[in-house]
Amino acid sequence: MLTSNMRFFSTVLLLLSATCVFAQRPPKPIEVKVVVISMFEVGADTGDAPGEYQYWVEREHLDQVFPFPEGYHDLRMNKDGVLGVVTGVGTARAAATIMALGSDPRFDLTHAYFVVAGIGGIDPRMGSLSSAVWADYVVDGDLAHEIDAREIPKDWKTGYVPLGKSVPYEQPRQARFGDDGNVYRLNPSLVDWAFQLTKDVKLEDTDAMRMRRQQYAPEPAKRPPFVLRGGNLSASTFWHGRLLNQWAHDWVNYQTDGKSTYAICGMEDTGTLQSLTWLAKAGKVDIHRVLVLRTASNYDQQREGATAAESLAETKIRQYSAYMPSLEAAYRVGHLVVDDLVARWSVTRDHLPGE
Repeated sequence: MLTSNMRFFSTVLLLLSATCVFAQRPPKPIEVKVVVISMFEVGADTGDAPGEYQYWVEREHLDQVFPFPEGYHDLRMNKDGVLGVVTGVGTARAAATIMALGSDPRFDLTHAYFVVAGIGGIDPRMGSLSSAVWADYVVDGDLAHEIDAREIPKDWKTGYVPLGKSVPYEQPRQARFGDDGNVYRLNPSLVDWAFQLTKDVKLEDTDAMRMRRQQYAPEPAKRPPFVLRGGNLSASTFWHGRLLNQWAHDWVNYQTDGKSTYAICGMEDTGTLQSLTWLAKAGKVDIHRVLVLRTASNYDQQREGATAAESLAETKIRQYSAYMPSLEAAYRVGHLVVDDLVARWSVTRDHLPGE
């Protein structure tokens, strides 16, 4: 029979055991409503010359900082459930950063929306400086075979050949290794919802942009900035010029079976979408909740009277024709979507807008 002292110590041990179990229990993950994905920041997150991240940090009050050594840059979050991440430049850094975020036990991303908001080079046949493009498809521009242009057959338009093919744009189009990660189609209903919500947003225009627009022949290039939908070509090589613009147009048309028209280029988006695709397979995110927004900091080719080399020499970060206005456009268009998703969270948590 247990003595009173034994019963007392037994009770104490049970309480200590329960306390230890409770103390070791991991905290409940933070439910994230929207992840805003930027690709670069120039200096500090606030208070200096901005990159893609700064306006989001300052205006969405992303004041809580989470150390993130597994990724490129520390994370930031606001009290409303909006999480900001900077991937770093290039598809490799983007893929690694987003995979690390999706595997981070501190966050519950199962209902989160993902809004990529960055700048890029626009096709003057599709839009103008500081215009905003919601991607319907994101197409990879890196995975391919290539022959130097000086050695290609005379009847080839390009030395770029799809993986597993022998000539440019060979049919039938099919991935060489199953899903090669060449093409990502964004949720059409969500893209249409985002476009309808933002299509009438007034975007910043400047005298310098007006002057530059007049140096391009296509009518869309001459328009004041506007919101549109189109194909996004993602490639870690910063390409430039009319001939490569034609390649981009043909490549997106080929890879999407004619379902998308090339409009704007970026560098990281297939890396981001590859990681999100695999995270969705693991049940950590919902791939149908992804939007990609790129705003035009520059045209992807030379103006009338200039060479591609001369134009490329003028195309440097923070010296783009519409660098600051394109950063403003990315926030001005993107935040309407982010704020609406958060404001209607009682609905959007479980039901996608537009469906």
